[in-house]
Amino acid sequence: MKKAVLACCLGVVACSRPVTKVQPAVHYVVGSGWQVGNAWFYPRENFSYQATGLAVRQKEEKGSSPLTTDGEVRDAMTMTGSHPTLQLPAVVTVFNMDNGREVTIRLNDRGPKEVGRVLGLSRKAADLLGIGPNPARVRIVEDENTSRQLAEILPGGPVLQINTAPLETVAQTQLDAPVAGARVGRAVPSVQSASIATTPTNAGGVTLPDLPAQWRQGSPVGGQFWVETTDFTSRYTAAREAAREGATVVPSFTQQGKMWAVRHGPFATISEADAALKRSLADGLTGSHIVVE
Repeated sequence: MKKAVLACCLGVVACSRPVTKVQPAVHYVVGSGWQVGNAWFYPRENFSYQATGLAVRQKEEKGSSPLTTDGEVRDAMTMTGSHPTLQLPAVVTVFNMDNGREVTIRLNDRGPKEVGRVLGLSRKAADLLGIGPNPARVRIVEDENTSRQLAEILPGGPVLQINTAPLETVAQTQLDAPVAGARVGRAVPSVQSASIATTPTNAGGVTLPDLPAQWRQGSPVGGQFWVETTDFTSRYTAAREAAREGATVVPSFTQQGKMWAVRHGPFATISEADAALKRSLADGLTGSHIVVE
């Protein structure tokens, strides 16, 4: 009898316990500067972003927030990723320079929290790109039209504060067609397009549709590692820093116009590039990062 009463009580407690479900609160966000070790990152809008560097798998840590930086529900099986400085969300194409695979993902989180890594990839995106536990060389190209539209339609987005003329509304984004002879791999059946129309939630927020889990096969290109410090407005200042560090000066084209970068290298391995980056950061060059060329 006692067991029956106890079971009944436990059943009542279990049934009365509220079942909480995380509600997305997707919004546009740029955010403030943040730090990892000696490296500082200053987020800013850039709708024509292109870069090379090292990508890693995002760490799936227990106790992490159930929501990403832009308010999406965290899900390792979606085509998503994290970036240190880009506005969120943003849509980018990621090309694995080591094996030639290419995917399209939505950046929705701030990270990765590893010095010298330009991109964090969800488990699904990393798997389709063929990236395992080690970093991979990648090239990142932003989809300007789609990223702009996301900024315009989401809560918190800029209101006509974009330097260029407003673009027409884009209902869908069509992925580039594969080059002749290229192979297209799909993890799940899907069309090669991604609507970015938002869907209202019961809590009054919005959600974004998942991007297709698919990859395209191109040719690997490889590349050497360099450590670069950008955003010198004066070539003289960059040359002086380069002379002190035993590096070279190269032009750097940014949203602010032509600037100058100090470049160290090349380095044959990731460990060599990491060591050089660590030295640059210790010398106070807090904007230093690894590029591949």
